[in-house]
Amino acid sequence: MHTPSWISLTSALALALTLSACGTSPASTAASSGKIDNSALSSAQFRAHHTTYGLVYRLPADAMVIMGSQVTPVVNAQLQKLKLTQEANTFNLPHITVVHIHSADPATPQKMLAALPALPPVLKDVQMKTFYTTEAAKGAGKPWWLDLGVVKSGAAYTAMMDFNTRATVAMAPLRDGPLPRVTGPVYARMSDAAKAMVQTVGVSGINQMQDGKLVGSHNPHNTLVYSETPFTPEIERAMNDTAAQLNKVLPAGFATTLDTLSVVELSFSGNVLREIYRINLADGKTYDVRNGSLVKR
Repeated sequence: MHTPSWISLTSALALALTLSACGTSPASTAASSGKIDNSALSSAQFRAHHTTYGLVYRLPADAMVIMGSQVTPVVNAQLQKLKLTQEANTFNLPHITVVHIHSADPATPQKMLAALPALPPVLKDVQMKTFYTTEAAKGAGKPWWLDLGVVKSGAAYTAMMDFNTRATVAMAPLRDGPLPRVTGPVYARMSDAAKAMVQTVGVSGINQMQDGKLVGSHNPHNTLVYSETPFTPEIERAMNDTAAQLNKVLPAGFATTLDTLSVVELSFSGNVLREIYRINLADGKTYDVRNGSLVKR
């Protein structure tokens, strides 16, 4: 039996080995020179993926219990019915994203720590509610996701939005170019506002000051399914039906507390492959996840 992407542990090694491959690619050249290369935005194809890093909030144990008992069986059954084997076996550490950047520079995680702005407080009573499907860009075909949203109100949501704005400013200069998943057919179908974000910070869907005004397009959420399979009408209908079913299972959603921030490595579609550093939001202490040792920032 398969398990959904946000909890399955299979195929992680193969993914990690693929993402660790290196060479003299344009991404490697840009990273080594410290330059940001937007030339991939002129191509009709997706930019080759080297390494994506990000800041995320890991979902805590109480949220995982709810997801595992009430959400997993529903998602798992639909993935099996649609024969979406790759999606069922995609490894992911469940999380809510702050911001992602692409960089072939292996020192990027350390640079991210050094560049971190003031941390958000412990995010209490984050309201998780409403399941829905998302396409990277309507009509692009892929990638697409099944997500669980965050209610857009309350002190925790306000703090999340504020930190996204500040973290984007701090992290964007560390990129070597746009995220591959927002290039090619996705970039071609984006709105002008989204394209402007990709050009200036390497990704869309973030908060950004434009012409002195805040454009708040960040949409915090947890992703359950990551897919690079074409989003056909059949799959779209089936996954929308799954989202509707889950909304009946958890009509009021649930609340959780996010008390850590992590520096992670991600794949092309945004699933977290490994956690590198974990920061305690209560005291600001940072730990190397490999050995649990304290790290100075």
